[in-house]
Amino acid sequence: MTDWTAADMPDQTGRRVVVTGANTGLGKEAARAFAAKGADVVLACRSVERAEAAKADIEAERPSGSLTVLELDLADLDSVRSFADAFTDEFDDLHVLANNAGVMAIPRRETADGFETQFGVNHLGHFALTGHLLDDLRETGSGDDPARVVTMSSGIHERGRIDFEDLHGERSYDKWDAYAQSKLANLLFAYELDRRLDAADAPVESVAAHPGYAATDLQRRGPEMMGSTLRKLGMRVANAVFAQSAEQGALPFLYAATMPDISGGEYYGPGGFANMRGAPERQRSSKRSYEEGTAYRLWSVSEEGTGVAYELPDARGETASGDAAGAAADD
Repeated sequence: MTDWTAADMPDQTGRRVVVTGANTGLGKEAARAFAAKGADVVLACRSVERAEAAKADIEAERPSGSLTVLELDLADLDSVRSFADAFTDEFDDLHVLANNAGVMAIPRRETADGFETQFGVNHLGHFALTGHLLDDLRETGSGDDPARVVTMSSGIHERGRIDFEDLHGERSYDKWDAYAQSKLANLLFAYELDRRLDAADAPVESVAAHPGYAATDLQRRGPEMMGSTLRKLGMRVANAVFAQSAEQGALPFLYAATMPDISGGEYYGPGGFANMRGAPERQRSSKRSYEEGTAYRLWSVSEEGTGVAYELPDARGETASGDAAGAAADD
């Protein structure tokens, strides 16, 4: 695995992949790699204009796969539902759902539904999207070839804690703590989803990945929203000196999405210095990310907050969708 690159991906011909945030950075590089290997890729992006530009750029390389743009704003649950409806109307299969899009270390804002934006976009938006597309995944996957949900986390999840008393930073807000919480939530979700899929004997696997330190537009947005030219310059310098490319940063995500030796509940990241760069390898995430009680509670809160109920039994043998509101209230 030490020399693995996108060229080593298995052929993806005949497979359909949804990549969120595919207009730039890691998402665009993932979409490019999937299409080059023959996949039919749906670029799920908030800005249709930027997504069309990314599509044109990738198509200029004459990939063997196809690319389709569909609008998706993860900061608006109505948009998430509309995307899922449009996808299901147009397509009848889904092999890989790549939950990649995100925002990082931004000033406190709220989504259309009143969630703190980092938690709302990075976790709740993807939670809702996955729930809406779960039937498509289950109908496409098989025992020999399960469909896959791949959720992008970050090494900063190790700093994260799920603050159930102030999930949306209404009492106290630190942009990096909020980002770390959202990235820990991504892992708790990915692992809990896999446990529930396994309990249902569903032909779908849930895995997670992180890119290490990769140079993308993600680092630019926080300083831009703060109006800080100095911090924006600092991020640009740090990216140039320390970061690996977005193409390299996408590799753990691509490995987790495509390689046949993957098992549900696994986590992949760069295997080089401090897990910030290098070829993908299987890794362990933080101790908190494996806390099943926290994951169960977060799942209940997420179902209640988004109104999206998964028809999956939890690891305790109960049907989560029927107990979501009660579990949240009991906590």
